[in-house]
Amino acid sequence: MRKIKWLRHVVSQLLLCIVGLYVILPIWGIMRLAFDGSLYGRATEFRLFPKVWAFDSFLKVLDRPYQSVEFLVLLKNSLVVSIAAALMALILGGTLAYAFARFRFPGKKPGLFVLLLTAVLPPIAFATPLYIVLSLLQLRTTLLGLTIVYAVFALPFCIWNMRAGFQSVSRELEEAAFLDGAGPWMTFQKITLPLALPSVFVAGLIAFLMAYSEFAIGWLFVDQASTVTLAMSIYAMITSGSAQPWSMLGSLIIIMSIPVVTIFVLLQRTLFERMMFGSIKS
Repeated sequence: MRKIKWLRHVVSQLLLCIVGLYVILPIWGIMRLAFDGSLYGRATEFRLFPKVWAFDSFLKVLDRPYQSVEFLVLLKNSLVVSIAAALMALILGGTLAYAFARFRFPGKKPGLFVLLLTAVLPPIAFATPLYIVLSLLQLRTTLLGLTIVYAVFALPFCIWNMRAGFQSVSRELEEAAFLDGAGPWMTFQKITLPLALPSVFVAGLIAFLMAYSEFAIGWLFVDQASTVTLAMSIYAMITSGSAQPWSMLGSLIIIMSIPVVTIFVLLQRTLFERMMFGSIKS
């Protein structure tokens, strides 16, 4: 029996090592590209370590990583679009999520099914109608139009996630607030929303990441270099082939990941609480 347990332990550790390598190797590969000063185009051979250690690619990326557009412009576009899309998805999705969680009305179940269907559909399915609508509104080539596009993509997930959070709040707490004289808005603001805040944080984080990392659909709604985001500039570097050193590609990916890592570090406690459906006691 002990031999079987020992064998299972060894097999499980080997599987975990394989999974760890599967996660770590791509990250290390990007870091190796970023610090390799010997690259003048694509990487043509596999190396574990840079042939020539250099930091020049980071300086070039922080200057003008995409054509004549400055890095700060790309970063501003990405953050503005991502944060605005997340806020829009949270505000619009929060009202729908609370309605689906608390009220009864005709078409509730079909509405939830339609939302679930739109959540699993590929984003390209919405490209044509959004292109037509935003063109008619003359918003297609603006950052506002791109924000609306990303908010639409994030809405189904936000609604479903926040609906589950609102459903976890006991109705008795809301009824007790009503008995004490609180109105619907006061009850939602003081009782329901604080208790469902972990779900709201998770929904907002996912909406931010969806907008921050998306590039394929965004090209349909951007025709000026001044409205390009960081994710689009990375894709442009890849499609340019050997026009730029891939050390710049690795450097831009590392710099772009800093805001995401920062958000995860700041909100890790909230994320763990949401995943564990409880509080973490220190």
